[in-house]
Amino acid sequence: MIPKVRFGRTGLTVTRLALGGYPFGGVNLARGWDPFTREGRAQAIETVHAALDAGITMIDTAPSYGDGNSESIIGEALRERRDDVVLATKVGYRGSEADVRESVEASLRRLQTDAVDVIQFHGGMYTVEEVQHILEEGLLDELSALRQAGKVRFLGFTVEEPWTAQPLISSGAFDVIQVRYNIIYQSAALHVLNQARDADLGVSVMRPMTSGIFQRMASAIAPEWHDAHDLYAACLAFVLSDSRVHVANVGMRWPAEVAENVAFISAFEPASDMAELPRMTAHIYQAEDQAAGGSLGSRVPEGEGR
Repeated sequence: MIPKVRFGRTGLTVTRLALGGYPFGGVNLARGWDPFTREGRAQAIETVHAALDAGITMIDTAPSYGDGNSESIIGEALRERRDDVVLATKVGYRGSEADVRESVEASLRRLQTDAVDVIQFHGGMYTVEEVQHILEEGLLDELSALRQAGKVRFLGFTVEEPWTAQPLISSGAFDVIQVRYNIIYQSAALHVLNQARDADLGVSVMRPMTSGIFQRMASAIAPEWHDAHDLYAACLAFVLSDSRVHVANVGMRWPAEVAENVAFISAFEPASDMAELPRMTAHIYQAEDQAAGGSLGSRVPEGEGR
């Protein structure tokens, strides 16, 4: 059974594995994947059903995934199963209040639902001006109005560069953060994940499998230990071992991928908490000394090693 968790202050209960919607808007011809064809669309819908049948209770998508194709596929698949999932989608943050409203309304039509559970500003790296635009120039007010109207339930945002998320967290306006955090991109571990935990935000992770970057790096620089299956498993284990993370948002194209990921997470037991992983040289030395039974005393040099 897939483990479930309270999704921060939303109070929602979700599985720790979510179905990511990008593959339903992206073509990968080398793998025989094209969700814009009739056969590809049918395959994608089958995958959504496979995820729900396997017990996954959260789906995340965006209007920019294939210019609405992902939302359309998910909406068709959920036509009779909307109550089975926590449904999250996104909205742009550079336009006007009218743009926000029109985008959300279009997403609702494609998703064939009256409301989405989580709406997220779809961002990567936020400048000071963009944060101001979101918080003070009507965009947040428009999402709040849509929430008041019952069209969205909880507000969130996505972020690739975690450092830039800090003012959005501090605003207190959001219930959910989706952040890039994985085995090769760990900056969120130093600040934003702690801040999100302290604010009781629901935390989902984008690119938990590194979007295949780690696997490509390994095949180039250490082919002797490159095994794609083991590396993907290591990536998923890393994210799921961090107590500050609620949900790993994984794009899956075929039912076989769903089955493999569900089997892994259902059997997975973290050996340690990655939230406590030493990430500075001085801290690593201290952890090794403690594990060896040594006494650190006050012999820690000024300035932490890097």
